[in-house]
Amino acid sequence: MDSYIKQQIPVTAVIPTANRRRVLKKTIESLARQDYQPAEIIIVDASDNDDTEQLLNNTLSNLVSVIHYKKANIKGAAAQRNQGVKDAQHEYIFFMDDDIVLEDDCVKRLWDGLQSEKNIGAVNALITNQHYQSPGKVSLMMYKIMSGTILSSYAGKCIGPAWNLLPEDNENMPERNQVEWLNTTCTIYRKEALPNPVFPDLFQGYSLLEDVALSLKVAKKWKLFNVRTARVFHDSQPGTHKSNVLKLSKMELVNRHYVMTEIMERNRFSDHCKLFLFELFGIVAMLATLAGWKNLIPVIIGKLAAIGSILFTKINHE
Repeated sequence: MDSYIKQQIPVTAVIPTANRRRVLKKTIESLARQDYQPAEIIIVDASDNDDTEQLLNNTLSNLVSVIHYKKANIKGAAAQRNQGVKDAQHEYIFFMDDDIVLEDDCVKRLWDGLQSEKNIGAVNALITNQHYQSPGKVSLMMYKIMSGTILSSYAGKCIGPAWNLLPEDNENMPERNQVEWLNTTCTIYRKEALPNPVFPDLFQGYSLLEDVALSLKVAKKWKLFNVRTARVFHDSQPGTHKSNVLKLSKMELVNRHYVMTEIMERNRFSDHCKLFLFELFGIVAMLATLAGWKNLIPVIIGKLAAIGSILFTKINHE
């Protein structure tokens, strides 16, 4: 019966991971429960041990996908995804985090959504434990500073954080909602819609700006949709970078500057001044908590290191 129900679709799932065998096991098990499964799964592993490889040696009876295990050439979600896409054998790329649990029919609903229109470049799932809401007054004020106007939706247009502006999940929502950016938590892309490389070498570690940059590129020619009925639970295990405040602070500014100058092509002096204001606002806002005060010095050092990295890169390019 399982052989009749379970079927492969021409999709390569790419899952970057590092030292997270427990949550990865749940992710693979949830894929095995899907009636529609990717033809192949490429695990790009940056673990310090071989626990992950040993886990994948234990095949699941309901998994019809073929698993390919790769050691990461470079550690970091962006680089690991690039590596997986390079080895992909199929014309659709399924980006998955290693810490999600897919609900029933998630892959089928994503696949049907992507196939519903030829000009849809990518679709992603609804994260059931994530709130989708409009930005608050402070965020709208910051967007006004950045762009000179107030919009009801500014996802992907601001060089600061972006949001998927969807109402709280309810049955009155349409099955598919066009959005301005997609995260890579659980998303299927047409391979032809992806840039090459998918993520520029500049991006390091794990950062929301990677997803924004990719979405902005793809959205120039393709539509992006969230499929509300395709649902996942995101276990949200902390990455190792999140304990390194200095590194994260530097990474965020470097990535944000890249999105502003290279993707959005905003290179005026006023744009850089707005970026400075945005970064300054972020530092001031963090002082509202005791933890923010504790992290103040490493955050400032990280921002200064980012400025040095940006200037050095610019000099080398010239």
